[in-house]
Amino acid sequence: MRFIKSYILTCLLILTIALTATAQEKRALFVGISNYPENSGFGKIHGANDFEIVGKILNNQGFNTTKLLNNQATAANIRSEIKNLVTNSVKASYVYIHFSCHGQPVEDLPPIDEDDLWDESVVAYDAKIKYQSGVYEGENHILDDELFVYFNQIREKIGENGLLCVVIDACHSGTSSRDEIEENDVVRGTKLGFSESGKIFAPRINTKSNFQIEKKSGLGDIVILEACRSYQFNKEVFKDGKYYGSLSYYVSKVIEKQNIAKNLDWILKVRELMSEDGTLTNQNMVYEASF
Repeated sequence: MRFIKSYILTCLLILTIALTATAQEKRALFVGISNYPENSGFGKIHGANDFEIVGKILNNQGFNTTKLLNNQATAANIRSEIKNLVTNSVKASYVYIHFSCHGQPVEDLPPIDEDDLWDESVVAYDAKIKYQSGVYEGENHILDDELFVYFNQIREKIGENGLLCVVIDACHSGTSSRDEIEENDVVRGTKLGFSESGKIFAPRINTKSNFQIEKKSGLGDIVILEACRSYQFNKEVFKDGKYYGSLSYYVSKVIEKQNIAKNLDWILKVRELMSEDGTLTNQNMVYEASF
């Protein structure tokens, strides 16, 4: 009898260790900026508010979440925390990265890799809207080229059973006319391109709302949600007495009922809710996915 009890306890211990070792790890990084420095040139938005509605849901879904809000969200801190995600991610884990901030197009420099000759960027707290030689030369703009290097490193770490989800509630441009913007609208982003040469930014009109990311052997799946097309403004929404990012708000409404998962169901639901919001005229959510 003593042997049987010992055997059962040993089996339970082995099972517990196995379940712990194979438990899915979930890590998240949330970047939210409302108040940029006055000398930055970037206007006030409400990116930090978005953490109030998204952060608690991430925690409920089991994500270990790091947040960088307002003056915490410097370029150095953002890069450091993304590198931590690269270092600490393990096989089959889910990684979630959320940007609620300004975005800005940045002139693409050699070697040129953009068809329209402009990179996209997320604007850190310590970035400035204009190039000034010897003062600010764009080092705190985090370009899409840099982000995709990090994303691929994370995908390598999480492997084919993992998922990287990126939400970008920013705006990289906007149309040349503000006719569709009402007086009380709050928009994220700027029409002004960041250019060393003084080049004028003209947004490329691409009406596609979803793109396929190549699925590669050994890499985890990835999905990127963006608040609007490259030539559109990203409007905030006013709900329950506060402004929130439109994409962040509707992501929160969906994921409070559905888990972040490796399928398009919840993503298409976000798009549906945004399209039904009458305040979000001339704004189309875009997603890129490997599945």
